[in-house]
Amino acid sequence: MPTLPRPFIEAYVETVAEADAAMAAGADRLELCGPGDGGLTPALDTLAEVAQARRFPVHAMLRPRAGDFVYDGAEFAQMCRDIPQLRARGASGVVFGVLREDRRLDVERMRELVALAQGLRVVCHRAFDLTPDPAESLRTLMSLDVHEVLTSGHAPSALDGADTLRRLQDQAGSRIAILAGGGIRPHNVRALVARSGVHRVHARATDATVIRGIRDAFSD
Repeated sequence: MPTLPRPFIEAYVETVAEADAAMAAGADRLELCGPGDGGLTPALDTLAEVAQARRFPVHAMLRPRAGDFVYDGAEFAQMCRDIPQLRARGASGVVFGVLREDRRLDVERMRELVALAQGLRVVCHRAFDLTPDPAESLRTLMSLDVHEVLTSGHAPSALDGADTLRRLQDQAGSRIAILAGGGIRPHNVRALVARSGVHRVHARATDATVIRGIRDAFSD
């Protein structure tokens, strides 16, 4: 394969030990989540220990429960209350997504969360991949001044969605960053980057050798 620049690597972690291992393995940023299917809002004490003690960029998941991304009033109110708490404990960014019953982005609620997160980097998570039209959804996120979107390209894995990721990358330009996630491992990350043109990848780091392997795949 031709020489490829190493992409920015975000590591999904749930514990202080996983965070330390991912940093040592070469991650550029952490996404800290509480345990639960797909990741939940982390414990504030864990966030403080990771972000404040280690001075490493940490994005915190903002998700009050597992399941879908259509939230009732109480759940949404909890998300609003959590943002200043996450900021105070050292988060450099927040990761969230809110959908309507028709699976389109809930523009009003997303706008409210973006406003509350002013000064933090805002990432829309893979709720994006459930929306009906990726191009329309990306336009919506850009209009909301969201900084980044985590996506597999509306496919079961990022490699499966590589062609859509390339179209999203072209559409995004410099207005919003595309963070590819979904089944990314050392054995397939070069093919993903070559096919999609993405510059940023996201991988679960319960085993830090995954992060090290992704980094080393671009060592030539």
